[in-house]
Amino acid sequence: MLSFLIRRLGWMVMTLWAISLATFFIIQLPPGDYVSTLQANAEERGEVMGPAEAAGLRERYGLDQSFFAQYWKWISNIIFHGDFGQAFAYNMRPVSDLIWDRVALSFTLSVATMLLIWAIAYPIGIYSAVKQYSAGDYVATFFGFVGMAIPEFMLALVLMWVGMRYFGMSPGGLFSPEYQDAAWNLGKMLDLASHIWLPIVIIAVAGTAGGIRIARANLLDELHKPYVVAARAKGLPEWKLLLKYPFRMSMSPFFSTVGWLLPGLISGEVIISIVMNLPTTGPLMLGGVTNQDMYLVGSFILILSTLTVIGTLISDLALAWWDPRIRHSYEGG
Repeated sequence: MLSFLIRRLGWMVMTLWAISLATFFIIQLPPGDYVSTLQANAEERGEVMGPAEAAGLRERYGLDQSFFAQYWKWISNIIFHGDFGQAFAYNMRPVSDLIWDRVALSFTLSVATMLLIWAIAYPIGIYSAVKQYSAGDYVATFFGFVGMAIPEFMLALVLMWVGMRYFGMSPGGLFSPEYQDAAWNLGKMLDLASHIWLPIVIIAVAGTAGGIRIARANLLDELHKPYVVAARAKGLPEWKLLLKYPFRMSMSPFFSTVGWLLPGLISGEVIISIVMNLPTTGPLMLGGVTNQDMYLVGSFILILSTLTVIGTLISDLALAWWDPRIRHSYEGG
């Protein structure tokens, strides 16, 4: 197991390095830079930014340096000082401050969505497998296909329109206008809940659909294995058979999904928060991309990638704890 951990940690470092380099490169692929964006904005206002002023800004922001010089400055400051740089598009505020100011709500939405997915998807998937070809199985299977096929942004737009048209819901944001600057009380808490339940449901739809399909497919696979058929032939009660053997083995993919589910939900939340005008990381990243703010966008992607690789490692360890077969393969390798 120790050798497995060492290999995985080395893999994590190499993966994060490759992601950081690729991200920094892709952000700089489009022509121009942040100063070019400032020049275009000035022209739209009828103003002129001369070449000397533009060159001075590029020197001030370090944009006149080579690609590798800019990359090394950014990544070395992160590694040795924990400094993610300053956001050009947000008045040179520290990137870490901008992200942490909004990450609390993003994390809350993602965790609430993840708990909702687990609470709904796996019980339904298990029921669907046990009651194969029943009406409930057909309904669950249909939802699994449709839920994964509908784009989240389209679902958000449709549900927002239905909510505003028929239920008088607010079009977006966290609070109604009357509660925007009010002190915290029960009314403000209920108003907040009325605004965040919809994005949670929207983000959870695809994850729940996928979870149902995973749970159903894996339990069905276990139920048709020879040891289950033999145990059933010997007269072992069905409920005991399910709980003792197939259920445990079919839950292995549950642990595998833990690693990528939370970062995936945060990515989905980014899109939904832009559509629904929520003060989370979504609008922040949109501003960073449109302004070619390499430090802001690169740092966010690096943080998300770090969460992914750490989550994957944790899920692998949890899977080894749950499934002795996996644990023995780690110890043997």
